[in-house]
Amino acid sequence: MTSMYDEPKVMAGTLPPYPHEERGSEFGRAKDPVKFLQAVEQRARERQVAYETVRLLRQDVITCFRKEGVNHYENCKEETEKYYKIIIKKDVGQLQPNWENKEKNEGW
Repeated sequence: MTSMYDEPKVMAGTLPPYPHEERGSEFGRAKDPVKFLQAVEQRARERQVAYETVRLLRQDVITCFRKEGVNHYENCKEETEKYYKIIIKKDVGQLQPNWENKEKNEGW
């Protein structure tokens, strides 16, 4: 039987960014519409993974606060710092493609 306070099992590895298609201003999405739509779908999947990661980290912080009670300032510091480091990142820690020309693809 598992307890509510068992340590969650989380993957310790990191994922490489998905190779997105460059968004040039010459042809735009008409250059290769299939690759463009695949990149849009992959970006949506990466965004959803980032949001779920934040949700799980928030849940860990709440669980720790409830478990530790008044001692949460000392005992939940790791969870709180991990959560804070993720939420201050651009796009909530979402994987970003390695663009050759970052200015052209800003806001993608």
